[in-house]
Amino acid sequence: MIKEHFINAKVTPLASLDTLSPHEVAKLQDISKGGLYRLFRQCCLAVLNTGSEMDSTSQVLDKFRDFDIRIAHKHQGVQLELINAPASAFVDGEIIQGIREHLFTVLRDLLYIGDELDQCCDGLDETGRTTNTVFHILRHAAAMRPHIKPNLVVCWGGHSIKRHEYEYTKKVGYELGLRSFDICTGCGPGAMKGPMKGAAIAHAKQRKANPRYIGLTEPGIIAAESPNPIVNELVTLPDIEKRLEAFVRLGHGIIVFPGGAGTAEEILYMLGILLHPKNADVPYPLVFTGPQGSEAYFETVDRFIRTTLGDEATKRYQIIVDDPHGVAVTIKEGMEQVLAYRKQTDESFHFNWQLHIPEEFQQPFEPTHEAMAQLCLKEGQPDYILAAQLRRALSGIVAGNVKEPGVLAIEKHGPFELTGDKVIMDALDELLESFVNQHRMKINHEEYVPCYRIVN
Repeated sequence: MIKEHFINAKVTPLASLDTLSPHEVAKLQDISKGGLYRLFRQCCLAVLNTGSEMDSTSQVLDKFRDFDIRIAHKHQGVQLELINAPASAFVDGEIIQGIREHLFTVLRDLLYIGDELDQCCDGLDETGRTTNTVFHILRHAAAMRPHIKPNLVVCWGGHSIKRHEYEYTKKVGYELGLRSFDICTGCGPGAMKGPMKGAAIAHAKQRKANPRYIGLTEPGIIAAESPNPIVNELVTLPDIEKRLEAFVRLGHGIIVFPGGAGTAEEILYMLGILLHPKNADVPYPLVFTGPQGSEAYFETVDRFIRTTLGDEATKRYQIIVDDPHGVAVTIKEGMEQVLAYRKQTDESFHFNWQLHIPEEFQQPFEPTHEAMAQLCLKEGQPDYILAAQLRRALSGIVAGNVKEPGVLAIEKHGPFELTGDKVIMDALDELLESFVNQHRMKINHEEYVPCYRIVN
């Protein structure tokens, strides 16, 4: 029986942020009392609430409404005072070390994003500014490792997957770990945690030095997908678009496990980029995989892609069912092509500058009812542009499902309405209905009420 659900504690950093100047600390204190404080509190609560069964930001904030965090300047640097923090983040009154690290990486990134980035990209167009912003954030977080051959596998998939699907993600991660691949995910539970867990066992067997389990998040989603404790490099990007760009710039290959609207958003993002004519010759291994019984999921996704983006899009990915070894071998072969291409084109191994990401995929999308209704979901436009519009539709649904502003907007104004050409809307309706029927929209799927309405 748990007697105490909340803990008060004072936490200092072990390494991150232990060299701040008094001036920097003073700036951080000023910011925390203004617009950044609420965001900082929300992100820190998400880190402390790891392992939670709740995937709604508003529910998390309501449950821990008495939680508070204060920032003090001590002689050794920064000290965080946690008030009414979740007890699950502590062992015998001491904060878990991995969670302590995550707290200060959040502080590091929010301080850097809020105060330093405006001056780093002067003279660049919007596309260049966005890419350089992502680069500067990743470099500041020491997430890029120059001179190491391509070995970082990005794993995407749902946070509310079934148990046998989760076990499968661990098996795939194990096979990747045996081949010394490092893992990058969205840092949350489910398909974001399983590959790291499997890889960790394989890395231990292979005596891999300094294995990397990178988690990329953003403030809008972190409370709904709290960082899992295996993550040993956590980076917080400003918004979903920069988070997605960080995945594809930092990673060398992508594996997609079964998921819901968020996973579909990621698929559309990647396919939209690969379909751009400037990326026609860029090798980027992309594999969809799941355990036996997941065939229907991938058939629905594949049919949706063929209907909306065309057969050409299906040439950029492979579907492999119930074969963790085959997935790892396919990724390894793809990595060899990536290595050869980057050597041939004199591209860096640690950041994919040559990949062209159109502005349509970089502009932050605020999913209001008006913005969702105005999405151009019509035939006759370039396939990568349609992919960008569909990605925004899925991003809005994710917001309506789990992000606080989206949930509140749905409660106030009702479901988002999506309109477009019948062929596209029918395909989208089928895709989303399959996610609902397969309980992929939320962890507490019994309570799920669709936050969208398809209007033909």
